[in-house]
Amino acid sequence: MEETTRQIWKKRLSDLETLPPSSMPDAGVAAIPEQNYSYNTAKAPDSGRVRQIWAVGGGKGGVGKSLVASCLAISLARFGHKVVAIDLDLGGANLHTTLGVELPKQTLSDFFAQRVAKLEDCVTFTGIPNLFLISGAQDSVGITNIRPSQKSSFLDEMRRLDTDYVLLDLGAGTYFNTVDFFLFSDIGLVTVLPEPTSIENSYRFIKTSYYRFLLSSPNLAEVRPLIEMAMDPKNPLKIKSPADLLKEISKTNPSAGMELKKQIERFRPLLIVNQARTQSDIEIGHSIRTVCKKYFGIDMEYLGYLDYDSYVWQAVRKKRPLMLEFPNSRLVSAIGQMTQTILKKFGSQKFVSPAKN
Repeated sequence: MEETTRQIWKKRLSDLETLPPSSMPDAGVAAIPEQNYSYNTAKAPDSGRVRQIWAVGGGKGGVGKSLVASCLAISLARFGHKVVAIDLDLGGANLHTTLGVELPKQTLSDFFAQRVAKLEDCVTFTGIPNLFLISGAQDSVGITNIRPSQKSSFLDEMRRLDTDYVLLDLGAGTYFNTVDFFLFSDIGLVTVLPEPTSIENSYRFIKTSYYRFLLSSPNLAEVRPLIEMAMDPKNPLKIKSPADLLKEISKTNPSAGMELKKQIERFRPLLIVNQARTQSDIEIGHSIRTVCKKYFGIDMEYLGYLDYDSYVWQAVRKKRPLMLEFPNSRLVSAIGQMTQTILKKFGSQKFVSPAKN
């Protein structure tokens, strides 16, 4: 039964690839050196600033975002980079568990409540050379609804952390804070399972992030009403997809259309298919990439897939990092290859928010 469902959904994706852009079904858009383990003295960039921020999102819970984030963080640390992993699954933080770390004494709740002076006061050593953690656990009531001023302060301090890389483990859903954290990163990774619910939620996450990104661009201020209108599936202009939006704006305002196209080219998330069991599962990544190109106009990079691996739940039960507990597994090897690919192809990429252009 499960394989039949997967085949049906794979066929649906194949059908979407041949449909005209205006036929895209709407998924809805939400309102918008190894020996030194000291954080302050461990290897860091000469500038004292973060080299890159990687964010792992996906829209749906249970797709393996924390697993992917923790494995990428460990992989980067193994390559000799100083890394700070931050659990931004506010309200459901568990990154410390996948990293095999006990509940830290100071977490993001302390930072947002101003019980600590700086974000770096929440940094905890994981016991893994070069790898540190800022946990989101011990969440206070309302932690998921941080104020814009708190978010701004957090983002500013995160860029000033004394580290090479920051890995963000994002929460589920398309809440403004989650999407904004994704957009603030230099490398945005979308994790998806080869299942209908996960694919639909990933599409919704990408679409929400896409529109949120465009709305934040001051260069598109004059067509912002049209962008906001396009977010409503029942809009009077019958704009059913981002491709329709680009056509409409280009028709009424050619210069704005050119600017919109320019901004769209800057939105380039990476895709990871998790828990792949069959060749059909693996190919879903290519289908999603094709659909996103046709209906969003974006060049989404299909980074690769991770095999379904029973070692994952074994590591979780033991509260041990998968990368350390089962270092010879195929999944660990795939994570290492993905890390190298990102560093090689996107190592200098800076995804500056359009709001700061």
